[in-house]
Amino acid sequence: MLYVDIPTQSEISQIIATRGEALVSIYLTTTPETQHIDAARTRLKQLAGQAVAQLEEVGVAKRTIWPIEEQLHDLMDDDEFWRVQANALAIFVTPDSLRSYRLPNHLTETVQVSDRFHVKPLLRAVSMPQHAFVLALAENELRVIEVLGDQPAQELRVQGLPKDAASIAGTANVNSRSYSGRLGSGEGQKHHLRQYCRAIDAALRGLLSGRHEPLILAATDPLLSMYRSINSYPHLADSAITTSPVRIPAHELGSQARAILDEINAASVAAFGELYAARENEGRATTQVARAARAATFGAVDTLLVDMDSVVPGLVDETTGEITFDENDSAVSYGVIDEIAGRVIANGGKVIAVRRADIPQEAELAAVLRYAL
Repeated sequence: MLYVDIPTQSEISQIIATRGEALVSIYLTTTPETQHIDAARTRLKQLAGQAVAQLEEVGVAKRTIWPIEEQLHDLMDDDEFWRVQANALAIFVTPDSLRSYRLPNHLTETVQVSDRFHVKPLLRAVSMPQHAFVLALAENELRVIEVLGDQPAQELRVQGLPKDAASIAGTANVNSRSYSGRLGSGEGQKHHLRQYCRAIDAALRGLLSGRHEPLILAATDPLLSMYRSINSYPHLADSAITTSPVRIPAHELGSQARAILDEINAASVAAFGELYAARENEGRATTQVARAARAATFGAVDTLLVDMDSVVPGLVDETTGEITFDENDSAVSYGVIDEIAGRVIANGGKVIAVRRADIPQEAELAAVLRYAL
């Protein structure tokens, strides 16, 4: 199983709002294959060294640096922590705290030191899912399958999940008659199948609570429609695998689920592109970094697409949004694209982290504005 800690919206907002003399952001490539995790631990040690060097270069006091270094070393030495990982690890450290998130996405490795955290890569895990669950649903067979990005899909054991519909009905099959005969008709069958779906939905809450990954159904009617009508998970995918999942191997269902994930992500980017084109004609869209910074500062950005890998060092004025660019990364500056994204989120806007090719004009960002500036 891919172990992930996707941050909630409130956690992301808190990370964005954090300020301090020495804040370290590290994004590290990891693996769910425990036998190969030592390479990630070694690499973390190297990235921690880079962070310390940046802090020392700008004269941060040793009494401030030591707690950061100590917390990172404690994390490196925590065998239990490294036993369960995903494809990437985001680490946010201050002299007083360390927070980490195991992420399903493959992210570019980086270390950033500033008076604020570098959050843009973290947004990729929220806005562009590469991790999903498949509910392979049939009357006589039920499985939950985890789709792990480019890892092999695998079946999960979920506590409380019913074996099949008959086990919930308490009969040999869902067509068995009750003593009164009331539940032996077609209506009785529907009653048992709905009961089955409710039991599944209840069992899945323990697995899916607090998650954002899509749940993809693999089923045929009437169960497909019935489960949709009963489902309580807010991220149930609109598209489904509409063939009977009985005896279909997990890896085949995983391949079909990945195609649906690609559709979900492509639809999100395409919808932004259409909106951008419409708003551009109204003077309410831009790919200019300076204009986007000003709009974000004034709370005028509704939706922002950003290149998840781009780091443009500099400063953004807190009041005017004016940008001062730097030539190199340092602990006295930060990524201005990242800062723009943070201001958009702080003002209730939406940020989608994508690859450069998905942004209009292949710019570093594209913003749709609430009103013209």
